[in-house]
Formats: sequence, C-alpha cells, structure tokens
Amino acid sequence: MQIQPILSPAAWKGPDVDYRRTMMHLLTADELAEIRAAVDRCAQLDLGQIDRVAFALPGFGPRLALYRDELLTGTGVLLLRGMQRLDLADDAMARAYAGLGSHLGVLVAQSWQGELLGNIIDVSDIKDKIRGYNKGGAQTFHSDGTMCDIVALLCLRPALSGGASRIVSAVALHNAMLQRRPDLLAVLYAGYHYRFNEWDGMDIPDPIQAPGRIPVFAATEGGVCCVQETGHIKNAARDGGTPLTAIESEAFAELQRLAASEAFFLDMEFEAGDMQFLNNRVILHGRTDYDDPEPVARRRHLLRLWLHVPQWPARPAGQMFATPGVVGRWLQRRRAGAELPEAYLREAAAQQAEPARAPMPRVKPDWDASQWSKPHALA
Repeated sequence: MQIQPILSPAAWKGPDVDYRRTMMHLLTADELAEIRAAVDRCAQLDLGQIDRVAFALPGFGPRLALYRDELLTGTGVLLLRGMQRLDLADDAMARAYAGLGSHLGVLVAQSWQGELLGNIIDVSDIKDKIRGYNKGGAQTFHSDGTMCDIVALLCLRPALSGGASRIVSAVALHNAMLQRRPDLLAVLYAGYHYRFNEWDGMDIPDPIQAPGRIPVFAATEGGVCCVQETGHIKNAARDGGTPLTAIESEAFAELQRLAASEAFFLDMEFEAGDMQFLNNRVILHGRTDYDDPEPVARRRHLLRLWLHVPQWPARPAGQMFATPGVVGRWLQRRRAGAELPEAYLREAAAQQAEPARAPMPRVKPDWDASQWSKPHALA
C-alpha cells in the first residue's frame, strides 16, 4: 500500500486555529431555555434512560445533528460554551450533558465498572487502584476506546491554574510524518499489540490481548482513522510478552514529539460549564499540568462521555479492540447513579476525612513520552 497525504479540514495545525471563532458554539438564550426545560423533564431519570426522545430539543436538536456530521467531515472539534448561565447543580449539569450528548451519539460504558459518565478528578491520594484520569498532572496525547467515536468532556470546575485541554490533529501528524519520516509512519500503519488491564479484562471471554496488531493509522475512503490507546500498548509490552522493538519505540516517540510541538497542538482553556466534543478517530487529546486545592470537592473536576455514532461509517475492523460485546459486558456491572458527580464527591470527601486513613501523596501518571524513545523501553 502506498501511503498518501490526507487533504481534509481535520488536518489543521494549532497556530492556524482560532477555536473561539471556528470550533465554538456560544449557546443562545433560547437554546439555554430549551435545554433547561429538558433537564427539568429528565430530573428523575437515570443517565441510561436519557436519550433524544426524553431530552427532546425541537429547536436546538437539528443544529446538534449538523454538528454531529461536521465532527466527522470538518475539523473534528466542537466546544459548547454558556451552560454556566443556567446555574445548575452538578447532577443536573450531568443530565444536561448526557442529554446533549444523546443528540450526537449513544452513551457507552467506559470501563469494567460500566459507568456511562467518567469523573476526571485527582483522587490519587484518596483511592487505591486508580486509573490514569484519576491522577493529577499532565497527560500525553492519546485516543480513547475504539467503541468511542466522540469523546466528550464537561468542565464542572477548572483547576486553580493550568489544566488546559491540549488537542492535536492526528491527520496533520500523519501528513508530517509522511513527509519527514515515512519509515516510521509505516511502523504506525503496522500497529502495536494491545492488552486490557487486569480490571477491564475481568470476565471477558474475548482474548485479554488482541490476537494481532492494532494499527495506529488505517486508511479510510478519502481519509485516515487513528487509534492511539497508550495504556493498552503499555500493558501488552509489559505483561503480554510483546516488548517494543527499537523502531516501534522510535515511531511512537516521534508521533508524541510532533504532537507536543507548538507547531501542531492547540490548547483549549476550559471555563466552568464548557462541553468539548472531539472526533476520537482523528483528534488526539491530552492536558497540561495543573495545580489543585486540597479539599477534593474544590479540585479540577471534569465529566467524560464516550459516544458511539451509528450514523458514521464503521471504524476499520482491524482497529477494533474494545468491541460491542466487551462494552456490553462492562455495562452489566453498572451501578445506576453511582457515577453522578454529587454522589462521587460525597464518597471521595468521606474517604478523605476518615481519621484513620493513612495519608497518601498525590501521584501523576507513571509514564511520559520520553520513555518510548528507548529501545525495549517497556520490556
């Protein structure tokens, strides 16, 4: 296969983008009133019961359908701003978020616990066995699960300082690597081994490790689709008997190096109430380092949705790892309401206040992009 450059509106570079002008929708008074009425109608519904019918938006709904299509064919980025003007409590904001998300796609489970709503907050000093998004600090660039076509973030509370959403076009990175290092781009097309962690792999009859390689880039009709789930690659390299070769480490490091260049990435500074929607097939995301206060209830707190979009063409089959069967089994473990932010924070605050609890230091992700530049880095 001869790799070709991709001509697409998604092949943007950060310095060329004014996201407030080209990627942001400022909600109008009429749209907010319609959203508020839908929130009131859904006040007693579980998140799993909120869909486009329950959260009907006769005026704004058609506009959201257009945005769903533009996320596929345009820049791959949408920011909704203005929700803070409704002054909703956190759980009501979560229901509004799920309702708006339902006009773009179908909510899917995000882990073995089956949660439809992820709480992105640093609780590394409070809870044991936490995932990367529950640690503080910066994150390097990645995509989310392969059943997720749109990854969405809602900012309940920003950090004291820092914590910008740092995004980059995978299409622009693809084209740059084709021009500069086609040998390494070919490695990314060949892909990496993937493996679930011990929790997500529980009770899954499918192989916990993918039988073949998952391509970082796969050609689609007129474009390219990207998968970059760093944690799964790390699991396979460390626990699955498939350590990275020198050139595989180099290819990954080069992709991260380009993404972290000011010539490519774009920082979005979140305000309270902002909702960001990213095409998970063409946009990689991370975040900058940040500072938080000590009380958990005042820390940077984002909510995450994973949305599957049935109206979009299927992702290349060779890139699928978390399949409908896997996320369906995850969903069976869900405890309805447990992921709502008010209940989540009450539990975390109670754990933080336990007098017998041994203090734990806050931690940051235990890897960074530099490790990938070393041969057999994760052997």
